[in-house]
Amino acid sequence: MTDNIIRWEQDGDGIVVLTIDDPTAGANTLTDAYVEEMGRTVDRLEAEIDSITGVVITSGKNTFFAGADLTQIIQAGPENARELFDGSMRIKGDLRRLEKIGKPVVAAINGAALGGGLELALATHHRIAADVKGSVIGLPEVMLGVLPGAGGVVRTVRLLGIQSALMQVLLTGARMNPGKAESVGVIDELVSTVEELVPAAKAWIKANPDKNVQPWDVRGYKIPGGSPSTPAFAANLPAFPANLHKQLKGQHDMPAPRAILAAAIEGAQVDFETAQQIEARYFTSLVTGPIAKNMIQAFFFDLQQVQGGGSRPEGLPVRTPKKVGILGAGMMGAGIAYVTAKAGIDVSLKDISLEAAQKGKAYSENLEAKALAKGRTTEEKSRALLARIQPTADVKDLAGVDFIVEAVFENTELKYKVFAEIEDIVDGDAVLGSNTSSLPITGLVTGVKRPEDFIGIHFFSPVEAMQPIEIIRGEQTSDETLARVIDYTLAIKKYPIVVNDGRGFFTTRVFSMYILEAMTMLTEGIDPAIIEQAGFQAGYPAAPLQVADELSFGTIRKIMDETIEAARAEGTPLAESVTAAHGVIATLIDQFGRNGKVGGAGFYDYTDGKRTVLWPVLREQYATTRTPAIPFEDLRDRYTFIQAIETQKCFDEGVIASDPDANIGSIFGIGFPAWSGGVRQFVKGYPGGRGAFLARADELADRYGDRFRVPESLREV
Repeated sequence: MTDNIIRWEQDGDGIVVLTIDDPTAGANTLTDAYVEEMGRTVDRLEAEIDSITGVVITSGKNTFFAGADLTQIIQAGPENARELFDGSMRIKGDLRRLEKIGKPVVAAINGAALGGGLELALATHHRIAADVKGSVIGLPEVMLGVLPGAGGVVRTVRLLGIQSALMQVLLTGARMNPGKAESVGVIDELVSTVEELVPAAKAWIKANPDKNVQPWDVRGYKIPGGSPSTPAFAANLPAFPANLHKQLKGQHDMPAPRAILAAAIEGAQVDFETAQQIEARYFTSLVTGPIAKNMIQAFFFDLQQVQGGGSRPEGLPVRTPKKVGILGAGMMGAGIAYVTAKAGIDVSLKDISLEAAQKGKAYSENLEAKALAKGRTTEEKSRALLARIQPTADVKDLAGVDFIVEAVFENTELKYKVFAEIEDIVDGDAVLGSNTSSLPITGLVTGVKRPEDFIGIHFFSPVEAMQPIEIIRGEQTSDETLARVIDYTLAIKKYPIVVNDGRGFFTTRVFSMYILEAMTMLTEGIDPAIIEQAGFQAGYPAAPLQVADELSFGTIRKIMDETIEAARAEGTPLAESVTAAHGVIATLIDQFGRNGKVGGAGFYDYTDGKRTVLWPVLREQYATTRTPAIPFEDLRDRYTFIQAIETQKCFDEGVIASDPDANIGSIFGIGFPAWSGGVRQFVKGYPGGRGAFLARADELADRYGDRFRVPESLREV
């Protein structure tokens, strides 16, 4: 066959190998050209079926198939609904013809098969995957605000059963390694190498010439676990939407999970062809809506740019640390040591005593013990990781270190002291990084001799679970130092978010707006349970008063005191929320002795360290009501708008300059609602456009204060 994307080769046994290898791209995707060619390929298979004994579908790329072309999907609007529906049905139609071709069809999966790639494989009669490093298999569409649109919902439901399909594949968006995919049931067979794939596929075809019918096409086939018409399953059906509501914490702005649930349940009650149409309708409704565009922008395009080092200075060679020195073996330092050693980098973990340093290493030992128990690592790998961490109290052990991460308490004098101890011992050009979350780099840099090598490296807690690292460039930080920190961040598989110096930097500054607004609502008489629910329903993963409790009230008070002092020194007016929140924290600490979770009493009560209920006295102290005059929608919007407006101020002041960094940092670092696509995309993708965003901000400002007045820079864009 002379077409460029799909290569046709037939051997002497009559087996046709179709190799997908788009010459115009580095990966195979569901482009218009591919769809056209796949249609013609199936036409040829049907025409020549008498001379064919079986079909193998594989890839000429390092990956199998990457799925839909998201550059096309992100541009689709409601006016494209019919075109999208018809396109989805055309793809489904070709795959349906393929699985009903009358001869065994095998998918030989050599690498990543995500989205449309797995949907293609599901339309075959046998799926063999190479169990090789880096191969991932799954249907991650829910993470992008859409659902599988090429039969993925219909086939997984019929293959695995409704509950397994939803909970293991569709609603989780799980990216599984081949072994996990086999245990779930979407892969039938594993081979050890890519080279074994096609021979194994051909062998299966020869051994199973009559296995050319999908299970769901056999008369009398029943969906595993039952369907809505099965009494036992029907009895549990009401729990499905309730559990999903609980999982989403009441969010109304996440339509994809609800659409997936609906498509699965509705599709299980009808024949295969009708189920395909149901899936296509839900797919079309999601793709043409704003949420999918927001999420695709953030979780694909922006994340791709951040993970590619988009903010890295150009023209500098990659330089990954050989040995990292971590100063301070507390929770943060211990976590940093773990992720660094896990990346294969040697670590000197220093504290004031060997006992304290060893306690820091014990954190890694505990994490590895849990990973071993769950089968996520091996004894050999675990021993090698732990051997890379050298606990010490002797600064001489930092000789040969070319990268420092200081992780002591947020105290300027203490940070000066630890840098003075090590600066002449580590390599002469070692990066001097401080894991500070709020102390200005301009002040900290005066404590070192090499300001060009000094930089802020703000990890989030817990380090092993949180993806972003906020990299704070000082006025004197060199391009090379910035590049080296980004190289380190990528080496430990984190997301580098680059910002410039300023009080609170970007994440702490924007994050604090969420908590301040919640405390302001409390002073307005809003019931604390409603305040928390507004946070959840806006799409935040944690409610604001819960989050405040996780922090030390003393730390919150210190930051607010510094903010107030700075505002007075600069002659700038204080936002109403700062004054209101400062009063709340002062009252809880001074009048009631409540200091947050660390003290066992905050906005919530605690028993044995576990949160129980909202502290009842809050309602008395602030005369709250459960039927406030303030619309609930206003409460939700106050959270997202105040953070979006503060972000614009950060851009205006030069604290941050990259939209992708802001979006990814806000979602993964401070919990900004995922449906929005991030704190910048929230404005760009606001329903009705920028004008509607500005009008809503003005409305909030008129009702709740000038802190909601949008900077002129945003009005002028």
